[in-house]
Amino acid sequence: MKIGLVKEIKVHEYRVGLTPDCVEAYVQNGHTVYVENNAGDGAGFGNELYEAVGGIIVDDKQKLFDDSDMIVKVKEPLPEEYDFFHEGQILYTYLHIAADRPQAEALLAKKVKAIAYETITSREGGLPCLTPMSEIAGRLAAQEGAKYLERPFGGRGVLLGGVPGVQRGNVVIIGGGIVGLNACKMAVGLGANVTVMDISASRLAFYDDLFGSKVTTLFSNRSNIVKSIKAADLVIGAVLIPGAAAPKLISKDDLKLMKKRAVVVDVAIDQGGCFETSKATYHDNPTYVVNDVLHYCVANMPGAVALTSTLALTSTTLRHGLNIANKGLEKALADDKHLLNGLNTYDGKLTNEPVAISLDIKYEPVSF
Repeated sequence: MKIGLVKEIKVHEYRVGLTPDCVEAYVQNGHTVYVENNAGDGAGFGNELYEAVGGIIVDDKQKLFDDSDMIVKVKEPLPEEYDFFHEGQILYTYLHIAADRPQAEALLAKKVKAIAYETITSREGGLPCLTPMSEIAGRLAAQEGAKYLERPFGGRGVLLGGVPGVQRGNVVIIGGGIVGLNACKMAVGLGANVTVMDISASRLAFYDDLFGSKVTTLFSNRSNIVKSIKAADLVIGAVLIPGAAAPKLISKDDLKLMKKRAVVVDVAIDQGGCFETSKATYHDNPTYVVNDVLHYCVANMPGAVALTSTLALTSTTLRHGLNIANKGLEKALADDKHLLNGLNTYDGKLTNEPVAISLDIKYEPVSF
């Protein structure tokens, strides 16, 4: 199979879909890998490293797309990339199309066979290709939230860990999944007062067993959310419904209950955000203010730590990519129901039910 590795064009996105080691694995399995010029520079992988393992450097992006059976990326294609695709082409990347109807319509119109990292499942019931980025995003959420609480960045001027004789900052984490767990680890490590909210009793029990008295656990309901955000210096939105748009848990009016210059970090922004006032931002202008509350809603947070993120991501995506290349997409999907769960569009059909529901587009399952 001919694989195309493209350079990401999203603002301040430095990750790359394949490391040189990954390219070597494809080449050793008999495949051809076209690498867009300087695709790996942001993560520290120069052209010479790809060429050394058999990658072919291509300057012309359109030619790379034309010649490739499968395109490997990190982030969803942007509107200026839609026309590069051709019918029947395989796209292997994060898609997050539940909150991006134009992208969904473009992939359907082009009849692209799109596999979304974020909906591939595992035998254990997890999301193995989403997990490493969720871990990184959760840790960054606490780190960035702490930074933007500093007064020069627009925050309240609160040190989350406090000092002797001064109260610690209050962190509220809504959602106890992978993002929430990693945000909690960082916030506890910083010495903050941490409250974690989730709808699962067993998940809250897990936090209680792991952190003990260092963390307060509460059921995620309207009453508890309102009470908690009133005292919060930092609120982290870490809600995920696999494939579907995130629910809106904090309204614009709710922000009026919060402290002036408190910070909210919406890690669910890729799925539309879990705060009513959330809108996607970029690393070069990451924050904005609504009702005196500072919002941080960067949609590609792990891109800021591109080397760590690229290594973590490709360690989980390479196996499925090689299976697709070695067997052909249809055989790979037939052999692996968990990879099949990653299929979002195929031959003009929307094949993932939660995504279809979120977009109000007809759900058309396929079998192989």
